[in-house]
Amino acid sequence: MNEFENPSLPKNIFNQTNSPQSVCEIHFSRRSPSTNRSFGSESDWSITDSEFYHIGGEQMRKLEIAKEEMEKGVKRDSRAKGKTPNAKPPIERKSDNNNLLRKQDTTVTNHVMKPRSSLIGRSRSQSRVEHSQELTLDNPELGPFLLKQARDLISLGENPQTALELSIQAMKMYEKSANGKPGLDLVMCLHVIAAIYCSLGHYNEAIPILERSIEIPVVGEGQEHAIAKFASHMQLGDTYAMLGQLENSIMCYTKGLEVQRMVLGVTDPRVGETCRYVAEANFQALRFDEAERLCQMALDIHGANGSPSSLEEAADRRLMGLICETNGNHEAALENLVLASIAMVSNGQEVEVASVDCSIGDTFLSLARYDEAILAYKKALAVFKTHKGENHPAVGSVFVRLAELYNRTWKTKESKSYCESALQIYENPMSGVPSEQIASGFVNVAAIYESMNELEQALKLLHKALEIHNDAPGQQNTIAGIEAQMGVIYYVLGNQTESYNAFKNAVSKLRATGEKKSAFFGIVLNQMGLCCVQLCELNEAAKLFEEAKVVLEKEYGPYHSETLGVYSNLAGTYDAMGRVNDAIDLMECIMVVREEKLGTAHFDVVDEKRRLDELLKETGRVRNRKTMSLENLLDVNTYL
Repeated sequence: MNEFENPSLPKNIFNQTNSPQSVCEIHFSRRSPSTNRSFGSESDWSITDSEFYHIGGEQMRKLEIAKEEMEKGVKRDSRAKGKTPNAKPPIERKSDNNNLLRKQDTTVTNHVMKPRSSLIGRSRSQSRVEHSQELTLDNPELGPFLLKQARDLISLGENPQTALELSIQAMKMYEKSANGKPGLDLVMCLHVIAAIYCSLGHYNEAIPILERSIEIPVVGEGQEHAIAKFASHMQLGDTYAMLGQLENSIMCYTKGLEVQRMVLGVTDPRVGETCRYVAEANFQALRFDEAERLCQMALDIHGANGSPSSLEEAADRRLMGLICETNGNHEAALENLVLASIAMVSNGQEVEVASVDCSIGDTFLSLARYDEAILAYKKALAVFKTHKGENHPAVGSVFVRLAELYNRTWKTKESKSYCESALQIYENPMSGVPSEQIASGFVNVAAIYESMNELEQALKLLHKALEIHNDAPGQQNTIAGIEAQMGVIYYVLGNQTESYNAFKNAVSKLRATGEKKSAFFGIVLNQMGLCCVQLCELNEAAKLFEEAKVVLEKEYGPYHSETLGVYSNLAGTYDAMGRVNDAIDLMECIMVVREEKLGTAHFDVVDEKRRLDELLKETGRVRNRKTMSLENLLDVNTYL
């Protein structure tokens, strides 16, 4: 971190080793597809019934028979009254086999349904709800029929608000007919209600509905109940993830996985798919050790149940490659990614192979094997242009990778050229492209411009990304990361007020989403504390450094360089506040670790010792040197 030159501080003993760039390195260096994934389901609404297919679907077959009988009864009543019932087109059932990293069963959807009005007369949704309201007065056993009406409206893209009203009516019917003993029909209805709330963006309303759906099934009453509870846990996890509350999301996923393992056994292939799904969630939450453990479980399960070239194992290896790359184990990452690529080629997954080629290029880049990285990137680029189009964000992501590669090799002209090519795509996106992809592209290009020291251009792109997200409830963590990076840039530019405001916004969002225990949160607190020092808000700075110290001690341990940097900053703040003895105690702790890790002649140790001597001289104290045993003196790696 840069030295502070504020004349109001008695002396400068702030940490010199940590750079504000650490926020960028922690938050924006991972551009793999897995880190940008959405935890919501991409399936249509008809998949609600399939949640229970693991058991054979006996309950659902009974429900379908009941629906058919109910509809026959409605038609007979309509003919008796001289009315023609509304025709209901069949629900189109879709399947998505392209997303290799998705959970098999869930009902939550990310797609916001837009109402369509009929061109003549009343809309079908209006006539259906009126007809349904008449029927509910005559027959209290119409829960399945009302629920089917609601799902039909969603599948047709019609008014989701009307679908919500119908599903709530269905819920009341199920409750009335249950006589105090709610069953799985009500659980399925609650799933649909929660999914509609999510499609409307009302995630907080969906959470208590799903919590209730978890309480109803009793695992001891059979596999159907267990699978219903599993589906509820996973859908609640998806909902928390869309709110950005990754800690709560992972907790729900973990409970769901435990239920599934208990019912299906630890070697069932479906358990392997859930292991991979939960591993992805941990990966996005930067819990890399847990992500690796779960991913290895998935690999072991699919390795025992499938062929070596199966798509399931390819997905496992792809994720494992990304985890190993993030952990710095580049050789293991390369091995897993190459195996994933081979399996996908044998299964005809050409576009997916291109995505893996991008990850292989990233690994070659980390290994400084630049020529091989360029070949991998250009191979992926050709496939994306052919199958997705010249203006697709996937093409832009390869341009960004090439720009980063040339920037690392000091070829600034080529790097800027690829940045400009990527920006042309992001500024004129194809129709139907998710806005989050465009915002992510702006953030990635901004990181490259920042590394070139073109800070104003980087800020401009980060502002564009913020405008796209528009404070969306499901993107709070992402927005917090963007604001934190803006705070870093403002800090370097000397605009401390804007830097403070940006960090304050980021911290408030991270607190709200439950990320106040992550290492990233601790780093942002540290950076915000530095702004407060520059603004002479020493009391607030001390509180921020103290909180960052607690977080980083837990996440990294007391001997990590980031933690030691916070110690140093806190000691400098204590000194500036006149709490010299507290500052000395911290500096002595820092000195012990620095000397043991770096040796007494290292320039960082010399600098720390100089600052400690100044404090000791001011108070008339002498350094409290801790005696070390012979074992510690001989083992210089005791604290590494």
